[in-house]
Amino acid sequence: MTDMNKPFPAAIAAAELAIEVDWSLAPAHARWWAVDEDGRAYWYCVPDIARMSSFWFSDQIPAPTFGFAGDWRISLVERLK
Repeated sequence: MTDMNKPFPAAIAAAELAIEVDWSLAPAHARWWAVDEDGRAYWYCVPDIARMSSFWFSDQIPAPTFGFAGDWRISLVERLK
């Protein structure tokens, strides 16, 4: 099991974040791109409150990995507005 609280050296994090996400491939409502622990990448969309409910709902759509091979915990990239 991976230690979620383990700090990461800034140099490694900066090198791994150099990934180029091609936002032209993303759905219009995608706000973030990230790789999960299992190595699969997803577009994450802006959350909304589901109709007739009291909980948040957010689309998670499969996405290309764009060659990302770093630590999944630092893969989150936000779309520029």
